Amino acid sequence: MYRILFLVALFLCMTCVPGTRAAVARNVILVTTDGLRWEEMFRGAEATLMTKTNGGVKDTNGLNTRFWRETEIQRREALLPFVWSVMAKQGQIIGNKDKGNRIKVTNGRNFSFPGYSEFLTGAEDPRIISNAYLPNPNTNVFEWLNTQPGFHGRVSAIVNWDVIAWVLNVGRSRIPVWTGLRLPENAPPPPSIPAWIPDALAGATPLWKDVIPDTFTAEAALHHIREARPRAVYFAFGETDEWAHDGRYDLYLSAAYNVDRFLSRLWTLVQSLPEYRDQTALVFTTDHGRGLSPEKWKNHGAETEESGWIWAAMLGVGVKPLGERVGGEEMMQGQTAATVAALVGMDFKAASSRAAPAFPY
Repeated sequence: MYRILFLVALFLCMTCVPGTRAAVARNVILVTTDGLRWEEMFRGAEATLMTKTNGGVKDTNGLNTRFWRETEIQRREALLPFVWSVMAKQGQIIGNKDKGNRIKVTNGRNFSFPGYSEFLTGAEDPRIISNAYLPNPNTNVFEWLNTQPGFHGRVSAIVNWDVIAWVLNVGRSRIPVWTGLRLPENAPPPPSIPAWIPDALAGATPLWKDVIPDTFTAEAALHHIREARPRAVYFAFGETDEWAHDGRYDLYLSAAYNVDRFLSRLWTLVQSLPEYRDQTALVFTTDHGRGLSPEKWKNHGAETEESGWIWAAMLGVGVKPLGERVGGEEMMQGQTAATVAALVGMDFKAASSRAAPAFPY
């Protein structure tokens, strides 16, 4: 009897310890979309920007039909249906400032290279002051996972901003990365991609010099999951930031919707494959926010305070179904790296002392 009581007490103690996980994922997928504001994530489309004057909208009636609804909850569900119908119900979403739940970009620069470095390495680096093609001196979580038993050779990335290959420092980390654009000279061979993708990309009219359209990244990413079956993989999208800089709120919203569509396709694929089904965790976040309407939403940076707030969503094995988080202590962007590792049972903070701890998921 005493032994039974002891075991019951031990079990109850283990389940109430903060941070204790009931399960650990075998695989982890990180997805980011560049510069998507927390306002759209939690409030949906903003009326003041759904105009020709403030948002550069070409078809206001069509945009209203697609994304305008009477309430914020309805609007965010129209914009990001997978995030709010699946991730919010089966996992959790953090970063809604309206509900006192915050994630801060701590690098203070509030633009891409510092942000990507922060969420991939777990800490800000004051030496990173531009988006220049310079190898990141900091060890990132995917680089570290690639040194761990069971993960070596099973870590990769499919991204559409070419600078990310330098953020990941692929020459040192040896992580195979496909960008659709140039790679560092010392990069390892990129993941195999179907020939039709680079052929179609070559025939597409270039929109930006350093970012390819998200649709090519999405197709390459889904192919990579089907054929390579990586255990830790990073997929990055960029159109949300590009269309915002171009002052096209209609296309910014469309890009956000399409990334959500990719997440739905990705999760459906993951659940159809035995190596991933019920063995995978998904993290979705961004590198920085943006300014406020009617003008500052187009930009971000140190001078735009609001662009220092971001969001994150999590789903899958080990993630408690807490839904939309309310209140709590302010969190940091750097916690993403340790979270990616913790979801597969690894302690990145122990390996990198400067890294922030994992999100309390």
